[in-house]
Amino acid sequence: MQRTNIANPAYFHKVVDCQYACPAHTPVPEYIRMIAQRRYSDAYMINWASNVFPGILGRTCDRPCEPACRRGRVEESNAEAPEPVAICRLKRVAADMKDDVHARMPKLAPKNGKRIACIGAGPASLTVARDLAPLGYEVTVFDAEAKAGGFIRTQIPRFRLPESVIDEETGYVLDLGVEFRGGERIDSMKALMDQGWDAIFVGCGAPRGRDLDVPGRQEAAASIHIGIDWLNSVSFGHVSSIGKRVIVLGGGNTAMDCCRSARRLGGTDVKVIVRSGFDEMKASPWEKEDAQHEGIPIVNFHVPKAFVHDNGKLLGMRFEIVRAAYDAQGRRSLVPTGEPDAYFECDEVLVAVGQENAFPWIERDCGLDFEKSGLPVLDKNTFQSTVPNVFFGGDAAFGPKNIITAVAHGHEAAVSIDKLLHAEPIYIRPAPMTNLVSQKMGIHEWSYDNDTSNDLRYKVPWEKAETALASIRVEVELGFDAATAFKEAERCLNCDVQTVFTEAACIECDACVDICPMDCINFIENDEEAQLRPRLKAPALNEAQDLYVSGGLKTGRVMVKDEDVCLHCGLCAERCPTGAWDMQKFLLKMTPAGQGVAA
Repeated sequence: MQRTNIANPAYFHKVVDCQYACPAHTPVPEYIRMIAQRRYSDAYMINWASNVFPGILGRTCDRPCEPACRRGRVEESNAEAPEPVAICRLKRVAADMKDDVHARMPKLAPKNGKRIACIGAGPASLTVARDLAPLGYEVTVFDAEAKAGGFIRTQIPRFRLPESVIDEETGYVLDLGVEFRGGERIDSMKALMDQGWDAIFVGCGAPRGRDLDVPGRQEAAASIHIGIDWLNSVSFGHVSSIGKRVIVLGGGNTAMDCCRSARRLGGTDVKVIVRSGFDEMKASPWEKEDAQHEGIPIVNFHVPKAFVHDNGKLLGMRFEIVRAAYDAQGRRSLVPTGEPDAYFECDEVLVAVGQENAFPWIERDCGLDFEKSGLPVLDKNTFQSTVPNVFFGGDAAFGPKNIITAVAHGHEAAVSIDKLLHAEPIYIRPAPMTNLVSQKMGIHEWSYDNDTSNDLRYKVPWEKAETALASIRVEVELGFDAATAFKEAERCLNCDVQTVFTEAACIECDACVDICPMDCINFIENDEEAQLRPRLKAPALNEAQDLYVSGGLKTGRVMVKDEDVCLHCGLCAERCPTGAWDMQKFLLKMTPAGQGVAA
């Protein structure tokens, strides 16, 4: 293997698994350390710079960071159910416990005369506004609803996300001199283009829920509702009750929100029915667990066949029972089991089988090209459309994803818009800002807490069931208190504090090998990666995680470290008699709009 190029920031970024997995690349260990120090406002602002909505995401994020967390891998030998650090819940701690941060928001540059229109007031558009408004751009955000937030406000139930949190965090963005035109729907892209905007950003989401065309759908339509539309109506108080017996169709997070909302609005017999298996459902694991915790059964491998009705009055639904079958290539199909159809009585049905994009307001002769799928033709790096000054982001760009992905799109689109309006090539992306700083304070002292906690993941307290289920607006999760937040923060392995090896100083005494608690350091004859991995003291089986390989040492061997299971405890650096190992904090900050360099 070749010597690892640690001068390339991408290498150490990949070692910080949580930050690497986050679409917005939030510096997770950095803000978790600040929470442990009770520096909640600092932790909040680190989050805000990256993900814009820490309080919202601390309650609703899809948490791509947590499956990536190394803690869930290194605990496997000493925990029945190893779990990652509760990164998302700690983000909420920063939001809930911070001081007033208004004075810490960006200062506004003088207006530069450039006008930006953002269509939709969801997370992608608000991120564009957050990045461009402080630079002097005149940003106007249009939305059909009276208040900003987009699907954050209309589709996420209040028992998961209080409206006060939405108001606060959308307010931070709008207070940056952004003009918000609520209740103003854009009906024509051509008309908008004719208004002379310097750039247009489309962040209107995927506003249309898929329907289910099976017999009885039209006849029983009064009792059958599209999930996202129904959640919207619940959010704005247009719907305040539902029938006792409710079937929710679909296996995504929207279906979980529907069933839990129905439970609070009077449904006593609420069940989720899904075509796929439980493990194949698109809903996040914790969303499924929360629904089941509230007594909502999930029925799998049932394919809808018909809505059963009596002269338009919905009586129930009939389903074909299927099983998963796999061909020689491992492709899955659902095949009937031959069992009799299943029948479930119900009063109302919520259809949450997916969402799709709808752009009826964009004329097809305005210069914008669309894929056969109905999505716009975009550059996947710049988010630029076939009209050079029109950009898309969030669900409107590549289909339904999640909030944090929409935020990441907004950041990148803002960079593109800023470069375009400065006549710079937008395909040349500004490199992130990085540094490596030694944490050594003495022979055996570090400027971070390197004592690895053995605690298992702490559970977040819930509101009492009788209180939570009695109202759609009572928040279920109560969040960590300060003491529990500290203990959970201590579970973080500080993966951004890197083990940096200097081969010129190494005398190959193997002291680091002896003291390493995870057997992840090896001095070994070099070889091809496929042959090297199984030969290590503890075989490195996770090929998704790089090996750290030194240059040739005096004996001709190389140092090979398996990053997958390293605890970043610093024992190797403490034990090394020559200082060949050092613990250096790696900080990566994605370069925002306004700091690009012309090529």
